[in-house]
Amino acid sequence: MAPRFASVDDYIASYPEETRAQLAGVRRAIKKVAPHAAEKISYGMATFTVDGKPLVYYAGWKNHVGLYPVPTGSPEFEEAIAPYRRAKDTVRFPVSRPVPLELVGEIARLCLARRADVSESPKS
Repeated sequence: MAPRFASVDDYIASYPEETRAQLAGVRRAIKKVAPHAAEKISYGMATFTVDGKPLVYYAGWKNHVGLYPVPTGSPEFEEAIAPYRRAKDTVRFPVSRPVPLELVGEIARLCLARRADVSESPKS
């Protein structure tokens, strides 16, 4: 059974230094774009929420740091994120290289924009 964490701080602290530093950078990049977002552990991962709903999850793994979900963006964004995209809505940043925090910020912006679009669309 996977360990349960009381807080995002506890979650990040459970990783080796290299991964811990990358997770902390991802956290800062998302917080910069979404300072109003709350944090919690959901599905065993660090999660930012807005209005009680998940905005973006991030997690540490043996060889990478992952972000979920990752919406599509401009052609320039798609080109920049292509080396990291693994599934339609997932990216993996290798632990062996610095996480491109500007891309993490853009992912958070896209998630916020998608949330705004959904909340503003007319109800059927």
